[in-house]
Amino acid sequence: MRVVIFGGTGFVGVNLAGTLLARGHQVTLYDRKQLPVAAERSLAGHAESLGVVQGEITDTERIGAVIGKGCDAIVLGAAITAGEHLERTATESILQINVLAQMPILKAAIRHRVRRVINLSSAAAYGAAGQRYQLLGEQTPCDPVSFYALSKFASERSVARHADLWDRDFLSVRLSAVFGPWERIGKVRDTPSLQFQILAEFSRGEPAILPQPGLKDWIYAADAAEAVAVLLEAERPRHRLYNISSGTAWSALQWGEAFAALHPGLQCRLATPGEKTVIKLHGPDRAPLSIERMAQEFGWRARFGCADSAADLSSWWTKHREESLT
Repeated sequence: MRVVIFGGTGFVGVNLAGTLLARGHQVTLYDRKQLPVAAERSLAGHAESLGVVQGEITDTERIGAVIGKGCDAIVLGAAITAGEHLERTATESILQINVLAQMPILKAAIRHRVRRVINLSSAAAYGAAGQRYQLLGEQTPCDPVSFYALSKFASERSVARHADLWDRDFLSVRLSAVFGPWERIGKVRDTPSLQFQILAEFSRGEPAILPQPGLKDWIYAADAAEAVAVLLEAERPRHRLYNISSGTAWSALQWGEAFAALHPGLQCRLATPGEKTVIKLHGPDRAPLSIERMAQEFGWRARFGCADSAADLSSWWTKHREESLT
C-alpha cells in the first residue's frame, strides 16, 4: 500500500513507518519537523519506499497535493499531546490541531477515494471514566475532562461522522501509554513517558528516582505500530474504534529496575520521603484498556512485556544513546 502518515516524523510516526516499510509498504511522512537524522539513517535501507514532506498540518493546499498524488491509506497522527502547561498556554491550538486540522485531510481522502483512514486517538478519551471502571472497553462511556482528552474524543466522533456521511472505511484507535525508540519532547508534546524520563536520567549518569511506581498498561511502540499495521492491512474491520494496549499492567519502576539490571552502575528506585525528583507523572491512574476486540477479530496481542521491552529498548539506547534526548 501507499500510506501517508500525518505527524509522521514524531515518536509514534517513526515507529509506524519502520514497521510499514518492513512489511513492504510505501510510506510518506508529512510533518512540520524534519525526520531525525538518526531515524533517517535507521530507515535508509528502505529509502526507495520512503518519502518525507515538510509542511504545516494547516497547509490545506500542500496536504491536498500530497493526497492527490495517490495513496491507499492515511494515518492521522499529528497532534498536540498536552499536559497542564500546554492546556493553559495553547488551548486553542490543541483543538485546532487535534480536531479541526483533520477536516481538510478527511475531505481530501473522500475526494480522492482513499481506501482507509486511521485516526490515532488516546486512552485519554476515557477521561474520568478511567477511575470509575476496572476495565475500559470500546463501549465504556467516556468522560473526557482535559482539553487534550476532549480533543481526542472529538476527533474520534468527527472521523466516525465523516465515515457515516460518505460511507467510508475510516476508524480510530485508542492508544494506551506508549513508550519506546525515538520518543522525544517538544513544543507540542510535554507529557513524556516515565520510561523516557528514566532514560534521560540514566543518560546524565544519574539514578532514576520516581515519585510513584507508575502502574499502567504500558505498550511498547513496536507493538502499537504492529497493531496499526494490522488494521491498515485488514480487508474490512468490523468496528470503527479499537483499543491498543499491552493488556497487562506493570509499573515503570519495575521496568526501570529491569533496564538498570542490564547496565551495571545504573539505579532506578522510588524517592524516599521528602526527596525531590525531576521525574514527573502525567495524569491520574486509570483502569487498563480491554484488548479483546483486537484479539478476537485479528488475533493480535502485544509481543513485548516489561522485561522484553526493557531488553529491546536497552539495545536501541546503547546504539543511539547520544541522540536519544535530541
